[in-house]
Amino acid sequence: MDALGMRKIGILLLTGTILLAGCGAGTDGNKAENAKGEKQTKPAELKEVKVVLDWTPNTNHTGLYVARDQGYYKAQGLDVEIIQPGQSGADQMVATGSADFGVSYQEGVTLARLQNVPLVSLAAVIQHNTSGFAAPVAKGVKSPKDFEGKTYGGFGSPAEEAMLDSLMQADGADVKKVKIVQAGDADFFTMTKRDVDFAWIYYAWTGVEAELRKEPIDMVYLNEFSEKLDYYTPVIVTNEEHVNNNAELVKKFMAATAKGYQYAIDEPEQAAELLIKAEPDLDPELVRASQKWLSPKYQDDAKRWGEQKLSVWEGYAAWMQEYKLIDKPLEAEKAFTNDFLPE
Repeated sequence: MDALGMRKIGILLLTGTILLAGCGAGTDGNKAENAKGEKQTKPAELKEVKVVLDWTPNTNHTGLYVARDQGYYKAQGLDVEIIQPGQSGADQMVATGSADFGVSYQEGVTLARLQNVPLVSLAAVIQHNTSGFAAPVAKGVKSPKDFEGKTYGGFGSPAEEAMLDSLMQADGADVKKVKIVQAGDADFFTMTKRDVDFAWIYYAWTGVEAELRKEPIDMVYLNEFSEKLDYYTPVIVTNEEHVNNNAELVKKFMAATAKGYQYAIDEPEQAAELLIKAEPDLDPELVRASQKWLSPKYQDDAKRWGEQKLSVWEGYAAWMQEYKLIDKPLEAEKAFTNDFLPE
């Protein structure tokens, strides 16, 4: 997934507070009598659950598809539907109960929490930030210092200039020497040939695609210049209503989801084929190559997939406050939980 997927982060959250609505309860099994008057146990119906993606399907989401199509959710009594976000975005859908779970980003959850929108992060899909600023090799952008005198193609978020400034200061450079233009939904490869010099991407998707196209790029990763920018992106989220009043559902969902991502870690080739089968419009070659690159990065150096650290949540929120992207501290310990990850 490239930087276009980040463009929807917090758009509605920045403009107003979302009111949280509860989600409906499922139907439990009940007792029935047969013709002889003997009581029989009716099999419990599967609980219908909606999971909303952050963007179009990609290898960030493989574990969800594996858990669904390998029957891991069903084994937990769940009938899971994976849907794409509407105009309102995944965060709002989860906050209001239109979806039970979703894929978000640490920055989206941070913005939500500070507007009293009780989203909760349940797991880090990828342990370390794999995003950064990329440019075709011919542009000569090998470090933040090289951003000077170049044109950056962005998607209109106030975080972008802050990211550029943070990296450039660390490299002794001046962000005012960068021309920033809004590129909208333009394709990375198209816009860097025509309008701009560099853009923000996720290497697991756009970077791998560059390899396949034999169009080499230089990549400046955010986390190479600041520990505070090694934040979680993406994350699995739900709302506090589920955490507080439907914990068993959350536990079951996360048990199956963790198993799905573990399968993608252990069996990247088979996991890629499951995603290709589920989403046939995706480029099979790109999915296979992306999955091979990303699978070791899901858990990386964490003791288990999904593990989140308080220091990461505090560090990124402090960075956001430093750059005036938020105006008050985050109660980071309430923004995430590891309690539903299987041991």
